[in-house]
Amino acid sequence: MTVEGFDELIHPSTRLSLVATLAAVDWAEFGYLKEQLTLSDSALSKQLSTLEQAGYLVTERRLTGRRRTVRARLTATGREAFTAHIAALQAIVAKSVPDDSVRDET
Repeated sequence: MTVEGFDELIHPSTRLSLVATLAAVDWAEFGYLKEQLTLSDSALSKQLSTLEQAGYLVTERRLTGRRRTVRARLTATGREAFTAHIAALQAIVAKSVPDDSVRDET
């Protein structure tokens, strides 16, 4: 079954959580994302890179004092993909709701 808008790239739980977190903010710092998603630096970096290569987010590296910081935000493409994916998930779930017009007559 293929549902329009279902996005295999966003669907894995780690990426879905990451995109959902970014959808709620304008920009998010790497440390905040790491804490919210309970990921290691390398795991978060990998997910950010995957989504950035797909054009779903952009990262920005900044020098704050002597520290380098990384922050990320969804692109318009990423927001559209997330919205479509959520709609696809809702459509899948809606099919599981019993229809009163169809009854088990056994």
